[in-house]
Amino acid sequence: MSFYEEYLKFKNMNFEKFFDGITKGDVLRVLGQPKLNEYDLLTLLSPAARSHLEEMAQKAHSLSVQHFGKTVLLYTPMYLANHCVNRCSYCGFNVENNIVRKKLTLEEIEKEAKTISATGLRHILLLTGESRKESPPSYIIEAVKVIKKYFDSISIEIYPLTEDEYRKVIKAGVDGLTIYQEVYDEDIYDKVHIAGPKKKYKFRLDAPERACRAKIRNVNIGSLLGLNNWKKESFFTGLHAKYLQDKYSHVEVSISLPRIRPHAGSFGDIYPVDDKSLVQIMLAFRLFLPRVGLTISTRERQELRDNLIKLGVTKMSAGVSTEVGGHSSSSKSDSQFEISDKRSVEEVRKAIASKGYQPVFKDWMHI
Repeated sequence: MSFYEEYLKFKNMNFEKFFDGITKGDVLRVLGQPKLNEYDLLTLLSPAARSHLEEMAQKAHSLSVQHFGKTVLLYTPMYLANHCVNRCSYCGFNVENNIVRKKLTLEEIEKEAKTISATGLRHILLLTGESRKESPPSYIIEAVKVIKKYFDSISIEIYPLTEDEYRKVIKAGVDGLTIYQEVYDEDIYDKVHIAGPKKKYKFRLDAPERACRAKIRNVNIGSLLGLNNWKKESFFTGLHAKYLQDKYSHVEVSISLPRIRPHAGSFGDIYPVDDKSLVQIMLAFRLFLPRVGLTISTRERQELRDNLIKLGVTKMSAGVSTEVGGHSSSSKSDSQFEISDKRSVEEVRKAIASKGYQPVFKDWMHI
């Protein structure tokens, strides 16, 4: 049993027909319920719900404070390498893109870690391009051994691993996994992943569960908003998060809401996701899964990020560079995508505090 079986239950559903039948009364009924099912989630993602965002926001705020308090955890990504073997039409690291490729040595990794640690951050997210040859699990493990001297929590956002490989990186000090399915629709997935190991839909889909079985502490999933109709993709993302939360109670499950940003190369077949739609998605997730973490990255502009804090955000990136060695090296690589919020860690900290929330630099440690 895997999430794929859950996906198949709704794969051929006529979503538009369902949405056409939703009324404002249906939305208000869902808002009055203490516990929601998958059809309630769809109702909150429907066009009819757009006129009730204020009521959704009030309930989402209340649930967020109840389960998380007025806190926002801060982290930043550290790019270790950008070598990639995949041909993904939407990514700047596409193997066919003519960009500057780079991989940090252990000495450069330590320098980067020291620079980031000096900002006060204690949660780090390690990223590489998807190349087992250039960034094998052994390289990740050696990097973690260096980095854990400076950070209390280390997450990875790399290619999917086997369950045994997840156990090995967890033993080395990794406690979190971020992995996006990118797009749940199998046909679109096949289309945008032109070639490379990432073309294996099910192997990627089951990666979060393999990490859960390997006893990871937290898992962060999501779809890349813009590759497909956002209502459908958000629905499957919510179902996936619920599946993991229900089956692996020891794991802290979070959802990210990344929208496509400009990058090297070109990808024009984009389904628009405006700010109002992004807000609706976030509110629907919070009402459907009150305990799920919600992450907003620097893909979004600072004004929007600041306004989303009270609507359920539990984790934000700060002081971000999407270049390999971008925090400390004078010889940088090309970036994966353009960021919108270029504020420093201190500036983001002040913005969170100005909203009456506590910016959290460290929320746990190994003992």
